[in-house]
Amino acid sequence: MPAAALGRSALWIGFFAVILASWWVMYTMATGMGMDLFGRMAMPMGEMGAVTGGMSDGMAGGMGGMSGSQMDMGMTSLSVLIPMWMIMMAAMMGPTFVFATATYGDLITTGAGSRAGQLGLVLGFLMVWFGFGAVLGVVHTQFFKLGWLNTMGSSTSALFSAALLIIAGLYQFTPLKDRCAAHCRSPMVHFLAHWRPGFVGGVRMGARDGAFCIGCCWAIMALGFVGGAMNLAWMGAATLIMTLEKLPDLGRWMTRPLGAAFCVAGLGLALTAF
Repeated sequence: MPAAALGRSALWIGFFAVILASWWVMYTMATGMGMDLFGRMAMPMGEMGAVTGGMSDGMAGGMGGMSGSQMDMGMTSLSVLIPMWMIMMAAMMGPTFVFATATYGDLITTGAGSRAGQLGLVLGFLMVWFGFGAVLGVVHTQFFKLGWLNTMGSSTSALFSAALLIIAGLYQFTPLKDRCAAHCRSPMVHFLAHWRPGFVGGVRMGARDGAFCIGCCWAIMALGFVGGAMNLAWMGAATLIMTLEKLPDLGRWMTRPLGAAFCVAGLGLALTAF
């Protein structure tokens, strides 16, 4: 196999390995904490302390042997929530970046790009989303302290859930959403307008792309607090929605209908609270 083809294959294998590993960690975390795919408890809280083998050592450390209120505190600590949200970012946002990564790969064939630059592009993108994941971990903790979330990261209030849905729905109609989504759907335009060569250049372009991606997807990501932060079914659905919304031909037809659907769902949920 030619060296160029070998390098291309290795990069793509590594890229998808990170995504699959992130999903596997989330799955083992959820099942290790006694939850099903919908973020619901599948075993009594009293048995959870003995089931931490699916977590990474750092996240399980300090939680082994806990039960009841101790487990509640462990599950809502920043040492658990920040790594959890960062891994979730890799699992959910990695697939949405395939189009941009492939577009950069096309530029390699022209001699403008390089494999090092492509690797830097992916790393820059993930670094920005890891930072956003850390922010969500802090927000998660604060929402729990306010009593708006339960231990599993699910909303405890119909009004809070309704507010998140309506905010996410209205955001779909804003100029900022349109600008960020248009950027994500046209990575070639972004690369040509802000081209930076080499690995460091790739990191810079990936970070910029990640910032626009946050502007496009933050509201949908925040809906995780409605279905539950460890709801793997929601994670899968949100990943699919955000990936499809970035497709040039399909995505632009999804944005406003999706926003309307969120608003209707939020209003319906709000009515049930009264």
